[in-house]
Amino acid sequence: METQNNEKTVLITGASSGIGRELTRLFAKDGYNLVLVGRDEESLQQLASNFYNQYGTQTTIINKDLADPKAPEEIYGETSGKGQQIDILVNDAGFGEYGMFATETDLQKELSVVQVNAVALMHLTKLYLKDMVARNNGKILMLGSEVSVVPNPMMAVYGATKAFIKSFSEAIRNELIGTNVTVTVLMPGATNTNFFKVAGAENIKGADPQKTANPADVAKEGYEALMSGKDHVVAGWMNKARVALGHILPDPLLAAQTRKDMTPKEEAEQQQKQTTAIAVAVGIAVLGGIWLFSRNRHSYVPSAYDKMKYRYKANKAGRTAKNALDNVADSIKGSYKRAKDTVEDTIA
Repeated sequence: METQNNEKTVLITGASSGIGRELTRLFAKDGYNLVLVGRDEESLQQLASNFYNQYGTQTTIINKDLADPKAPEEIYGETSGKGQQIDILVNDAGFGEYGMFATETDLQKELSVVQVNAVALMHLTKLYLKDMVARNNGKILMLGSEVSVVPNPMMAVYGATKAFIKSFSEAIRNELIGTNVTVTVLMPGATNTNFFKVAGAENIKGADPQKTANPADVAKEGYEALMSGKDHVVAGWMNKARVALGHILPDPLLAAQTRKDMTPKEEAEQQQKQTTAIAVAVGIAVLGGIWLFSRNRHSYVPSAYDKMKYRYKANKAGRTAKNALDNVADSIKGSYKRAKDTVEDTIA
């Protein structure tokens, strides 16, 4: 048994699986006492037993459903009643609902998404942050997402809650300047957890296990950022690039790209096949045209009218392409200027 208790306590929501489970393992290894909150009491008890046997970890299990508006106060009351000082709060719990918002998703489930992902997170932060500020010491880790800064079609409500988490966290972090309390947002992309299954989206392109991140790797990046007091961390270099583009490219373009990842695998594969077939057909047609032209170039002499007509069509196509490129360029330049102005205003 590896025992190295550091006498500090961390409260973690969403600890029974995925990124939350991996974060719990890191805290246990570093000698923290654990307060684990969740609905799956059996899984949490198994975790507690494993960590006690391996690290001598002391664990408190609080069996609560954060979809219940009363849960945050009850959790705070239980830890306060036991005299437990929460040195670190990890708001990891969250889930999504897949489908078209207007016609396919369930309203009650989406209201629960908002309650768990945003309202309970805010409520728990309010309760425990007061104590941290009074002690002038503490850390909070929020589970944001790549979609905190990118529109998320087909999971619109989930994406909106993640945007709230990023904005809320950055705001209170600013309010905490001058204290020894930090707030860090972990922003992963698609991760190989049961998230997509719970959301009813296990068959979409973006949920491909071969393309999703390892939750242990994501947790490690979040843990290190939390301990160093960073404001946020984007897990994975590809996700870092996508988040960077999220601050530059126009939202409609970002939404369209995200929508592709939210397409069912079979539909995405069919679209790819159609695109490939069209490309092959166009290629054959072009090659055929070149071959016919090469055979008949000596026998066919275009008239002055034909030359003028072809020249007109070529110029028109060129102008259309130029206008399209100019529109995209203007949109990108406008987004860049807005981002630049925002940064300059912040620094000023």
